Amino acid sequence: MNIFKRTSALNMLLLLALQLMAQGPNGTGTYYQSADGKKGSALKTAMSKIIVDHETLNYGKLWDAYYDTDRREDGSVWDMYSSTTHFKFGQNQCGNYSDEGDCYNREHSMPKSWFNDASPMYSDLMHIVPTDGYVNGRRSNYPFGETNRPTYTSNDDFSKLGPSSVSGYSGTVFEPNDEYKGDFARIYFYMVTCYEDRISSWDSDMLSGNKYPAFTTWALNMLLRWAEEDPVSQKEIDRNNAVYKWQGNRNPYVDYPGLEQYVWGDKQDVAFNYDNYSTGITIIVPTKEISDVDVYTITGVKVRSNVSKDKATDGLDKGIYIVGDKKYVVK
Repeated sequence: MNIFKRTSALNMLLLLALQLMAQGPNGTGTYYQSADGKKGSALKTAMSKIIVDHETLNYGKLWDAYYDTDRREDGSVWDMYSSTTHFKFGQNQCGNYSDEGDCYNREHSMPKSWFNDASPMYSDLMHIVPTDGYVNGRRSNYPFGETNRPTYTSNDDFSKLGPSSVSGYSGTVFEPNDEYKGDFARIYFYMVTCYEDRISSWDSDMLSGNKYPAFTTWALNMLLRWAEEDPVSQKEIDRNNAVYKWQGNRNPYVDYPGLEQYVWGDKQDVAFNYDNYSTGITIIVPTKEISDVDVYTITGVKVRSNVSKDKATDGLDKGIYIVGDKKYVVK
């Protein structure tokens, strides 16, 4: 082999190695690579192009999908509107209901009347979640919000309906529990990103009627706050992975915690980097101190026990981990 061919071969191997090293979070590989370097509204548009071409599921198939996307560890339906339900898959699907706990149905967390029942939003699994039928009915198509004078509350005051207490809006709102406010915020960020070419015709007091910023001021400020106060959970990561298997697209606001700040918030002037993403969490460089520690994910799931501190994160997937009493970021 002559020098030119040898050099070319080495360059190709180096390029391949760099590509293999450049991987996004949660096993996404180069899925988000085309959004590299984008900022603000341009980043939102780039993400839209990545995620908008997905399979349109048959609405009836959502019942089957929920077993993969919304199943608790005990095997029951994961209901984000009620804290007292223990629905069984395939046995408690709604027909008729008269009270909380009777059955579960398919809730368009972004109400389908807002987009006139149009496809593919009508059956987009990312925003359609299983919830208690009665509580869902009480929610109707009211926007999400916060209320300090509820006219209705679900069991244990888990969800609420009443006049808005959010500055800038005085209409009736449905307030989900604090535990899931971030989940719904990131679902809404997904919807206005995925379908940014369609949302100008959608009708809601939360939406501004344009591609960007897409939300009205009161709604955007509230959703950004919800996302910050209720960060990405393992439940969301697992659901995002499961939805991807069903319809072939992902929610970037789950894969990249805090991405909304790059699109609408205080990081709009910072270029997005899909494989070297900064979450804003301080990176602590591990020391060579030798001691046995346990390793947890940022959501509290133990992944290693009694390992040497200097090797605690070796071989772990990209992500944020708690080692001892400190946070580490594996890139």
